Amino acid sequence: MAASKVMKAIRVSEFGSPSVLKLHSGIPVPNPGPKQVLIKVHACGVNPVEAYIRAGTYARKPSLPYTPGTDAAGVVVGVGDGVSSLKTGDRVFTTATDTGAYAEYAVAPVDSTYRLPDSLDYVQGAAIGIPYFTAYRALFHKANAKPGETVLVHGASGGVGVASCQLARALGMKVLGTAGTPEGLALVLKAGAHQAFNHREQNYIGKIKEAASDHGVDVVVEMLSNVNLSNDLQILARGGRVAIVGCRGSIEINPRDTMMRESSIIGVSLFSTTSAEMAEAAAVLFAGMEAGWLKPIVGGQYSIDKATQAHEDIISSPGATGKVVLIM
Repeated sequence: MAASKVMKAIRVSEFGSPSVLKLHSGIPVPNPGPKQVLIKVHACGVNPVEAYIRAGTYARKPSLPYTPGTDAAGVVVGVGDGVSSLKTGDRVFTTATDTGAYAEYAVAPVDSTYRLPDSLDYVQGAAIGIPYFTAYRALFHKANAKPGETVLVHGASGGVGVASCQLARALGMKVLGTAGTPEGLALVLKAGAHQAFNHREQNYIGKIKEAASDHGVDVVVEMLSNVNLSNDLQILARGGRVAIVGCRGSIEINPRDTMMRESSIIGVSLFSTTSAEMAEAAAVLFAGMEAGWLKPIVGGQYSIDKATQAHEDIISSPGATGKVVLIM
């Protein structure tokens, strides 16, 4: 095991701009405790929520200093007491770490760590955790989406968007997706959307209404609710649901828009998922990997020393094209 070694890791000592992400060498490699595993990280996902946490604007604030990152992919190099489901040498991916994923080694709870099928590489593995479990939670645990319904993925070219399109398409829904660039639109169609719309165009909401016909949209998976929520409420079907995955500020809406349709606005937080719900999501996602429809689409790949750039790009890029990943 790598217990006596030191490693490189990103450390944050103060909340602020992406420049507070500092690469340190000489950080001790952590030891796994009971029900934990030590992973040699090959790649880890970069999620918008990590940028909000780093900026100090998110509801949960870690104590400083800390190493960011939740979803990692790599190889188990050590196991703590009470771990029987995984062993040294197993290829794995995680949905959570206890010590932070932006590092060469990370300790993760065994119940947040899953075997990575041989059909996926580590970079793809790093794109599974937060996006796919969030997409499953938004669609099924929160919005109660059903086969045959029409789903709009509003902001479909990022990690959660791609996952939502693949899940909704595989499970029998009519899928509409939006993106902001030609590359993004092509990617949304590749991810399984039946139609893709450019959300930078003037009348794209009108085009979505047309595509949803008189019935309207049953479920919206919303990545930027501070911009889109008012429009979402006007394209919903009777009993329609908006699942809020992302938000960067406040918005004014007219509650009357919910009354005639008896529609619902539902917040989504992966951190609130129970272990039974995680197990249910994992079962569907593993079926998808086996069947071949769960295919993570990786966008920007950055070496760990470029974490600052990755954080800048994930918030300010003109349009997402897949999941952003750090390579160790």
